Amino acid sequence: MPEAEKKAPRVINKSGTLKMDDKVAATKQVRDISGKKMERRNRRDRVRGADAGPKEFEEITIAVDRVSRTVAGGRRMRFKALVAVGNRKNKVGVGVAKGNDVTTAVAKATTKAKKSMVTFAMSGDTICHETRTKITGADVLMKPAAPGTGIIAGGTVRSIMGLTGVKNLISKSLGSTNKVNIAYAVIEGLKQQIPRAEWVGAKDKASASKSSEKTEVKATTKANAKVAPKKSTKKEDK
Repeated sequence: MPEAEKKAPRVINKSGTLKMDDKVAATKQVRDISGKKMERRNRRDRVRGADAGPKEFEEITIAVDRVSRTVAGGRRMRFKALVAVGNRKNKVGVGVAKGNDVTTAVAKATTKAKKSMVTFAMSGDTICHETRTKITGADVLMKPAAPGTGIIAGGTVRSIMGLTGVKNLISKSLGSTNKVNIAYAVIEGLKQQIPRAEWVGAKDKASASKSSEKTEVKATTKANAKVAPKKSTKKEDK
């Protein structure tokens, strides 16, 4: 051994064993009980989710409750999860499911929410018109708002609207505070949205405006024909 290595101080750990140098640790081979070599895998080198692209839908867990059911042997405890899924545009869904643990309940609820997604109409960054929907005891009122208003709503409505493209909304819960019923009432209100072009009387107004434009064009053409200059009938002097 070189003299430099002999003179290097020997570091002893608290357990009384010698601390290995970097050179020794790099060349040491780890073996299992049977004597086979064990490969050292560096967890930092793993890239999780590198192959997975951006998610199409965003998920949010609104509520997780503990529920019980009385059976012959006693009470059976389970978990109920309320999950909302959306694409930050005009597509959103809500799902409720139960499971023996929280992870299972959330996964089931997410699957249900994706299967029951609805597409609703929007007017810019807000909803098209005012709606008031009732689901059992829940009564939710939603109104469109001017740009810059933001989302003025309670926790459940705000969570669902955060997954859509609606940025301006005024909402009020007038009935029950049950989060599940409120969530379903919000989805029902969004399903009832009708674009402005399909409102009653919108087609009549559009046709009336077109006819008025045609009459104005005809009147202007007639006026221009009357004002047109006449040809001179004077004979030139010889």
